[in-house]
Amino acid sequence: MFKKINWDALGVTTSVLCAIHCAILPLVIATLPVLGINIIHNPLFENGMIGLAFVIGTRAMWHGFRHHHQHLMPWLLFLGGMIFLVSKQIWHHFELALLPFAVVLIVTAHILNYRLSRRPRNFPIV
Repeated sequence: MFKKINWDALGVTTSVLCAIHCAILPLVIATLPVLGINIIHNPLFENGMIGLAFVIGTRAMWHGFRHHHQHLMPWLLFLGGMIFLVSKQIWHHFELALLPFAVVLIVTAHILNYRLSRRPRNFPIV
């Protein structure tokens, strides 16, 4: 009846959608005010997206760590990505420099967490 949620796949998807959002938004910046939409540098929207990434990512990392692999590397990569995301909110003028690192670290954390969760317990990490 209910399907299990693959939190890593959801995390990768939201991270990629966030990257697309950040890449495409400048291209349609002139259109948004005409449509009455203001999500550009809207603190509520940006912080909400960061909060969503944190909740989904934390859930995925915790599940993988607790039930499958007990490796800290996915956690460390995810934490690094979240630090970059929060940093871009604090230092807006470095946003374009910080965001790619955030996305790469978070997506890498989810992919590693997924791979570690799917390998046999006695299989070495490569």
